[in-house]
Amino acid sequence: MTERLVVVGGGFAGLWSAAAAARLRAERDAEAALEIVLVAPSPFHVIRVRCYETDLSGLRVPLDDVLAPIGVRRIAGSVGRIDPVNRRLAVARADGGAEDLAYDRLVLAAGSALVRPPVPGAADGFDVDTDPGAARLAAHLAALAAEGPRPGRWSAVVVGAGLVGIEIACELPGRLRALRAAAGAGEAEPVRVVLLERGPEVGATMGAARAAIAGALAEAGVETRTGAGVRAVDPDGMVLEDGERIDAATTVWATGMRASPLAADLPVPHDPLGRVPVDAFLRVEGLDAVYAAGDVARAAADAAGHATVMSCQHARPMGRLAGHNAACDLLGCPEARLAFAAPDYVTVLDLGPWGAAYTAGWDRGTLRAAGADAKATKRTINRARIYPPLDRDRAAILAAAVPIIQAAPALGPAAQAGRPAGSGPT
Repeated sequence: MTERLVVVGGGFAGLWSAAAAARLRAERDAEAALEIVLVAPSPFHVIRVRCYETDLSGLRVPLDDVLAPIGVRRIAGSVGRIDPVNRRLAVARADGGAEDLAYDRLVLAAGSALVRPPVPGAADGFDVDTDPGAARLAAHLAALAAEGPRPGRWSAVVVGAGLVGIEIACELPGRLRALRAAAGAGEAEPVRVVLLERGPEVGATMGAARAAIAGALAEAGVETRTGAGVRAVDPDGMVLEDGERIDAATTVWATGMRASPLAADLPVPHDPLGRVPVDAFLRVEGLDAVYAAGDVARAAADAAGHATVMSCQHARPMGRLAGHNAACDLLGCPEARLAFAAPDYVTVLDLGPWGAAYTAGWDRGTLRAAGADAKATKRTINRARIYPPLDRDRAAILAAAVPIIQAAPALGPAAQAGRPAGSGPT
C-alpha cells in the first residue's frame, strides 16, 4: 500500500520538508511505498529574505526545478481547510477546480504574512514581505519618474524598525536618488527616508549591533522617529498620532508577521504569533499525524528555553527534520527520527551601502563583524547559502536535503570563496 505525505507550502520549510522526505525515500529504495505531494499557490520558491533588495533578479526559483527531479508531485493551489480528524485537506486548485486531498502524514509549512495596523489607508501602502509586494514597490518607485514635481515625490516612510524595516530603510535612499537622477530631477526635489518606530529605540533587540545600525542609518541620511504611531495614510503621505503630517509618495509597512491562518484549523493552543506547539521531532503536540515547520511552528531551540524565530535560519532545518521524521513514520522506521535543536543563534543584518552587522547569541550580545566583511557574508547568505541547487541535479538536491543544522556562516571574503550564486547550502 502506498502512503501519502502532503506538505503545505513552498517556502523554505515546505520545500525542504518535501526534499528531505524524498531523500529518505530514496535511501530506503521506497519509491512505491511513499507518495510525496507539495501544495502551494505559486509555482515558485521565493527567496523571501531578499525582497528588500533593489535587484530582485533570481528572487524566484521554479519549484518544479527542485521537486520534479526528486519525484515530488506539486499541486498548484491553496489549502482552504485542514480536517485533522479525517486527515483531509480542502484544496482550491489554481485551475479553478476543487480537491479533497487525503493524507497519512501532513507537514504544515504554510509560513506567515505581514500584519498591517488597523489604520485608514494601510491597505494601500507597500511592503517587502512577498515577491508580488516587492515587485509592486519596485513598479511604484519606477513610476515616480513619470510624475511631475510635487511635495514628497522622492520621500518614503518605513513603518516598523525591526530587522526588515531597518534593511529596507537603508536601501531606499540610494534607490530613490538613482531614480531621481534618471528622471532628470535636481536637488530642489529632496530625497527623504523616515523610519518610524512605536517603541523607544530603533533596533532595540539588536544588542551589540545597535551602534552599527545608528551609524548606517545616519550615513544613509535616514531620519528616525521613535515613540511614533500612524493615525492615517493617503497616497501623498501620512499623519502621525501626534498630528504631524509627513509628505511622502511611498509608505512601506514592516510591522511584523503572524502565522498562516491555516494554523488555526489545528485544535491545539497557539502562541501570540498564531504558531502551533511542536515537540522535539516537530510533530504538533497532540496530533499524531501532523508535523509543522517554519513560521507556523513554535519549537524549542535549545535546553535553555529559547524558542525558534520566524526566520529562514530556523525554517530550513525545521523543514528538513519535519519531512524526514514524517517520512520515517510512513516508511516504518520511527527509530530513525531526529530531534530538532538550534542552540547557536546568529543574525546578519544588511545595512545598505554602509555594510552589514553580524551578531551571535540570542541577545545578539556579540558583534562578530560589521561593515564590509559582514556585508560579504550577507551577500553569500542571500544569494547562495539559502538557495537549493538550480541545475535539476537529483543527486545534488537530495544531498542538500540532509537533515542537519548548518554551521554559522563564515565571515567576510572567506564566505564568498568558491560560492557561485545558487550553488546550494554550505
